[in-house]
Amino acid sequence: MSRALDQDENEADRDEQAESRARTDDSVPGEESDADEDVGGGVRGYLIGLALAGILTAASFYVAGSGLIYGPGIPVGLIALAIGQMGVHLVFFLHVTTGPDNTNNVLALAFGVLIVALVLFGSLWIMSHLNHNMMPAEMMRQMQR
Repeated sequence: MSRALDQDENEADRDEQAESRARTDDSVPGEESDADEDVGGGVRGYLIGLALAGILTAASFYVAGSGLIYGPGIPVGLIALAIGQMGVHLVFFLHVTTGPDNTNNVLALAFGVLIVALVLFGSLWIMSHLNHNMMPAEMMRQMQR
């Protein structure tokens, strides 16, 4: 009886160790872990990101320069590739992941996007109103006479 309990405990210990190894091996590409402390692991992540960025860049030039996509759909294709390119840069180069230690990075990124959006849309709004409220060119010429 004692021997059967020891075997069950040993199996439970092995299962826990295997589960622990599975948890530590479960990481996203941009997340730095203990396994990446050697130079090769860090460089490998950057090289994967560089290869993906190069492929997406080449795909963008190919889509824009070929007749692969119907003409009016080219901007949509380029936008999709640009979003993919941003994702690659965020994960592989800026190491922005969903881990609990990256909360500040994600909040800083969201704040930066908010500021850029406010400046962009605010500038477009102001220019639109200025264009609407400007005096027509014919009236300007009459005033200069």
